[in-house]
Amino acid sequence: MQTVSVTSDYIPILIQIIVALAFVVVVMFISHYIITKRRRVRSVRKEDNFECGIEIQGNARFPFSVKYFLVAILFVLFDVEVIFFYPWAVNFKETGWNGFLYMMLFVALFMFGFFYIYKKGSFDWNKKD
Repeated sequence: MQTVSVTSDYIPILIQIIVALAFVVVVMFISHYIITKRRRVRSVRKEDNFECGIEIQGNARFPFSVKYFLVAILFVLFDVEVIFFYPWAVNFKETGWNGFLYMMLFVALFMFGFFYIYKKGSFDWNKKD
C-alpha cells in the first residue's frame, strides 16, 4: 500500500498562489514607481470626466428610459436560451425521437415567451409609458 502525503499534494497549489501574489505585488510596485517618478501635469481639462468622447451636457441625473435595458436583458435571456440548441444539435442522432420531442417542447416554450413579451409591447420603442 502506498502512503500519500497530503502536504505534497498541495505544494503545486501553494506555489501557484505564491507566484500569483508575487506577480500582483511586483506589478503594483512597478506601476507606483512609474507613476510617481514622472512629472504629472494637472489641468481642468485632464481632471474632467471622460464619457466616450461625448462632451458633457447638463446634469447626468435626467430620467432615462428603462426600455433600453429591458431590450438588452431580453436579448441576453434569449441568446442564452439559444445556446441550449448546440448540445442538442451535436447529439441529435443519439437523442432520437425522445430528444426531438423534448427540444420541440423547449422551442414551444421559447416561442411562447417571445410572443408574450412581443404582445406586451416590449419591442415597441415609440410607445409612451
